[in-house]
Amino acid sequence: MAGLVHEFRLELVRQGFTPRTAQDHAYVLAHLSRWLDQEGVAHTELSAERIAAFVAARRAGGCRRWRTVRSLRPMLGYLRGLGLVPAEEPRALGPVDAVLERYRRWLERERRLGEQTVSLRLHWAAKFLIAQVEGGRLDLARIGPQAVTAFVLKMSQHYAASSMKSLTSGLRSLLRFLFTAGDIDRDLSPVVPSVAGWQLSGIPVGANDEAVAALLASCNRSTVVGRRDFAVLLLMARLGLRAVEVARLRLEDIDWRGGELTVRGKGGRIDRMPLPSDVGGALADWLRNGRRPSTLREVFTRTIGPDAPMKRPSIVTVPRHASLRAGIAMVGAHRLRHRVACRVLADGGSLAEVAELLRHNDHVTPAGWTTSQLPRRWSGPRPRRGRKRPGGPRG
Repeated sequence: MAGLVHEFRLELVRQGFTPRTAQDHAYVLAHLSRWLDQEGVAHTELSAERIAAFVAARRAGGCRRWRTVRSLRPMLGYLRGLGLVPAEEPRALGPVDAVLERYRRWLERERRLGEQTVSLRLHWAAKFLIAQVEGGRLDLARIGPQAVTAFVLKMSQHYAASSMKSLTSGLRSLLRFLFTAGDIDRDLSPVVPSVAGWQLSGIPVGANDEAVAALLASCNRSTVVGRRDFAVLLLMARLGLRAVEVARLRLEDIDWRGGELTVRGKGGRIDRMPLPSDVGGALADWLRNGRRPSTLREVFTRTIGPDAPMKRPSIVTVPRHASLRAGIAMVGAHRLRHRVACRVLADGGSLAEVAELLRHNDHVTPAGWTTSQLPRRWSGPRPRRGRKRPGGPRG
């Protein structure tokens, strides 16, 4: 396959990769060709096991990059497209996968949870279900209180309190689903132990005006990335959009004449919001002078590599990278959202107005955000009274 190295590099450049990145990928293809010759293996015999062996050989040889199978996807996709490498074998689904798929549909259709929340729920559910597999079989009817508490206690030895709160809430959700679906004969969600901690202690404080100004000033609007980041930051700081809502924004969602923006939120919720002039100007600058020609309908697309929309994880990194450029403390995407809530209340608005602007179905969540500076209330078990001192009663 050494003769394909140059063509592979040119193909990556055509897809939008930088010449340096394309050259680095081409080096890996040349390495794979040499490795196949040394092993005496034809390219048509490059199975999943041999790909894993090649990756292991790179790690053993001291290579610092392209040390995982996932990092080889551009090269393997190119070779498979030419028919030189066997197609990827579909992974066999086990008993845990079948339960997770039913659980995922329940979370999306019945509970109407967002993509990120569903992913987190499935992460903890997979850990619990895998721990219940015995002899290659998953017998859900055998799950009892002892298995639930034993799993939580075991996980508490590896995770911090904040992660344990997410684990226990996800485990309760899974157990309620299994009871609703008839897989277990009783609801075991009350059996899950509670994790002690300070209530509201994990709520981030909204970013102040100086921090937001520094984030916006760090964007070099003479560059493509700077125009894109500036528009993303304004959508978060002025309208309080979530990262996933920014990623879902499509060209037809912008009503330029009416000055409105259609927001596709969590649980399939769709809202229309006013489009401020500064936000509209930043979007127009990105679409006219930054976004490369594309057939995609998403507003924000990748600036390098294959033509593809930006996903939520990429949107989340925009304020983080801007914080590093500005030399200030890290400002996350949700801190910008909290800032919008605090500004509405500071201007005399109500919690109902905050909930409407941030597209919440109730006032509980914004109320928690705005009271995050109040004294904390202990949400764990009541502390035990101290023992009396030897020699009689105190005082």
